[in-house]
Amino acid sequence: MALPAEPASLAAPASPAEPASLAEPASPAQPASRALAPAEAAPPAGPVERVAEPPELSEATPSKRMLVIVNPYAATVSDRLRNLVLYALQARYRVEAVDTQSPGHASEICREAAHEGYDVVVAFGGDGTVNEAVNGLAGSATPLTCLPGGSTNVYCRMLGIPREIVDATEHLLRMADRWDPRRVDVGRVNGRAFAFSAGLGLDASVVCRVDAHPWRKARFGAWYFTGVAVDTFTRRYLLRPPRLVVRLPGADGEVEELRGVTAIVQNAAPFTYFLGRRIDIAEGAELRGGTLAGAVLERASVIDMPTMIWRIFSRRARLARHRRVSSFAEVTELQADSEDARPIPLQVDGDYIGEVTQARFALDPLALTVIS
Repeated sequence: MALPAEPASLAAPASPAEPASLAEPASPAQPASRALAPAEAAPPAGPVERVAEPPELSEATPSKRMLVIVNPYAATVSDRLRNLVLYALQARYRVEAVDTQSPGHASEICREAAHEGYDVVVAFGGDGTVNEAVNGLAGSATPLTCLPGGSTNVYCRMLGIPREIVDATEHLLRMADRWDPRRVDVGRVNGRAFAFSAGLGLDASVVCRVDAHPWRKARFGAWYFTGVAVDTFTRRYLLRPPRLVVRLPGADGEVEELRGVTAIVQNAAPFTYFLGRRIDIAEGAELRGGTLAGAVLERASVIDMPTMIWRIFSRRARLARHRRVSSFAEVTELQADSEDARPIPLQVDGDYIGEVTQARFALDPLALTVIS
């Protein structure tokens, strides 16, 4: 569905007593575009409502047109929080909001937003919402930014946006006074864009199972991932796991082959976070680095796992130096194939997208505009 032709009128609040009201969603035949109604009153005071108390800002910067894409199913996004955040952002932007309805909807909305010339698009959700936004905005001049609404919010942290929603909202408000869009790299696998990472094998199998139980993911967070990872490892990867071969272009047309059970490819770092601690897998991946980096886990073994886990959480040891891990860097394309024709699960930015027998990776240098 096309986005609203004109931005919602944002009149000044009449009295500071109640939160801004939002129009009801469109009918099922149309995407759920919910443009903001004029803010009639301020929300009541309280710990959560502090998000609706924007800091003192300069009035010199003209109001910019902002589209907020909200994933209503994200781990920490409630209707109440949604309304409060949108109310606060009206202090500096002409805000419109759209709730996503199905997979791929955010990408469609972002393509429309780029066509209609919005000044900025905000992905309010987790990294899956960010990934869809990237797929809609890559190649356009429309900047992307984000608000933390998921369980991990890796890309938010990469852009320097605070983890806590109150601080993140204030960060976006101040951003209007120091408007400085920049270009960053985007990775691709089988044509699908990813903002920071993609994986084949064990990590994708874990993501698949976690995504099947979103309420457990929201409630137990990193610990649920851990339990699923241990169970998936013992059930599927100890005995006859699906194997893959990664082919890297080398000098003089030669091809280097790395074999294993899991491959991680990154165009930025870190790979993820666990309870606030960054987890690094690939070495040499940067948002503006112009290359891809990654690692291949050669085998899944009970003997190797303790030392791997120690390296993952160590502040000094590096996983890429483990004897069962082959790392690579400074490539712009590579290919991974199933060795025995068995399909292998694939994830992008922590979102499961299906099983494949072949994955072609490439880099789109400076393909995405971001602002933070």
